[in-house]
Amino acid sequence: MLFHPPKNPVELKVLHLNKNQEKRREDLMEATQGKAALKQLKKSMAKKAKKALKNKAKSKSKAAQVFVLDFDGDLKATAVKHLREEISTLISTANKGDEVIVRLESSGGLVHGYGLAAAQLVRLKEAGLKLTVCVDKVAASGGYMMACVADQVIAAPFAVIGSIGVVSQLPNFHKWLKNHDVDYEMFTAGDYKRTVTVFGENDEEDRAKYQEELEQTHQLFKHFVNTYRPTLDLAKVATGEHWYGEDALALNLVDNLQTSDSYILELMDSSQVYALHSRQKPTLAEKLGLAQAAEATLNVAADKLPEALMRFDFNSRLNILK
Repeated sequence: MLFHPPKNPVELKVLHLNKNQEKRREDLMEATQGKAALKQLKKSMAKKAKKALKNKAKSKSKAAQVFVLDFDGDLKATAVKHLREEISTLISTANKGDEVIVRLESSGGLVHGYGLAAAQLVRLKEAGLKLTVCVDKVAASGGYMMACVADQVIAAPFAVIGSIGVVSQLPNFHKWLKNHDVDYEMFTAGDYKRTVTVFGENDEEDRAKYQEELEQTHQLFKHFVNTYRPTLDLAKVATGEHWYGEDALALNLVDNLQTSDSYILELMDSSQVYALHSRQKPTLAEKLGLAQAAEATLNVAADKLPEALMRFDFNSRLNILK
């Protein structure tokens, strides 16, 4: 069988955050204090780097590196497609003891989607990497299922944390169909292939079975959380409620209150920090589509150019005459 590579494979971009931060610092210093101050700063930084290099040469152990991943979760946890690629890359290249920071934002979603996302984070720990999850806004329900895997969970003071529960809701159109003389038929094999439905008539047995399935899912959720945060009082926190950062800290749902920016900036003093961003490479058709959109934008801009030049010229005259 011939191997056919994917039409649009994933491409990975790596940003060295230390160098990025250093460049911004230099730009700001030059703008506010002048080139002489910038020159002095570069000299000081060069000495510091030389000293760090000597210390590294003397040390037998490798300095730990830090890698930053981002997970922006939707209902289906579709971001897991890129997360799994990034994690596979890290497991094959990072050293044991290196730290992985996941900046996580999610209010939860489908059980199987977030179950897979959480399992991806478990892979990092099994590979001997330190895992930190930072939550700046929200990690609730499936989002907290992912967060609880970490060695430490850091949350901003007003981040929304928790919601360890399961919810399911659906409309039922049976009465409406009946009033309009519309029959709905469904055929199944197996007593519980379908329980509650959108169009059929639901009875108490259907509802009871569906509720039982929800309870089973909740038990699995609680067991998962308890596995990775055994000190939690599940009777208090697995009620489906959510809490803000400070209250979440008191309940041991998180380990520290801090923004991800502050935590990463601290690590830069002693570690090299890299941010990984992956994306699906656009196909030729997508590229052509982007090119056409860009051309259309340029055409619109060109149509408005004389008017813009006229406004600019008029404003210039006003400035000269006043």
